Amino acid sequence: MTVEIRRERPEDFSSVEKLTRDAFWNQYAPGCIEHYLTHILRDCPAFLPELDLIAEADGEPVGSLIAVKGVIVCDNGKRREVVTLGPLAVAPAFQRQGIGGMLLSAVKQEAQAHGYDALFLCGDPAYYCRHGFVPAENFGIRTAENNYAAALQVCELRDGALHDAAGCYSEGASYQVDEAAAEAFDRQFPPLEKRSGTPSQERFLELVSMQRPAD
Repeated sequence: MTVEIRRERPEDFSSVEKLTRDAFWNQYAPGCIEHYLTHILRDCPAFLPELDLIAEADGEPVGSLIAVKGVIVCDNGKRREVVTLGPLAVAPAFQRQGIGGMLLSAVKQEAQAHGYDALFLCGDPAYYCRHGFVPAENFGIRTAENNYAAALQVCELRDGALHDAAGCYSEGASYQVDEAAAEAFDRQFPPLEKRSGTPSQERFLELVSMQRPAD
């Protein structure tokens, strides 16, 4: 199988939203909202089209990674603009074949080329540590609620990029999803069974609990 990484185009939108729905369905909660999130992020002011990538195999999108601007409000009073990644989605039939890693590698190169200093995301450290991400806590960076969170991961794109960047990171209001709107959007797709208590949902709850207030 030959996989090409390229920028997303408007004609990819519906296919990407479907594969994102398939990838996230019942992963973190019964059903999912990530396909709707992908849909609305493209129109938000913080959207970074130059970092909006897909993986294509045999002429069809099989993976997707979207990016927007985030910000660190630093303890020293400065504001640092960074890149927020996600959702990262790979179609179920193509998972565990390295496609997610290919997308992450490509977005690092593109972000460096466009002058960005660091990538942030919320995800499972067990996966993202294999792709150059480390806990944001290593740099004294907390969530917007001023908590250290195991799921908050960062990748510096140049040495010392996050020196003196301790502070509170915000992914932005674009990630605050209206659940009613997400449900309405989901009705455009064929119905799928919603299930609870999956192992991935249990892992998600475990990660959510792995937070502590900053001292």
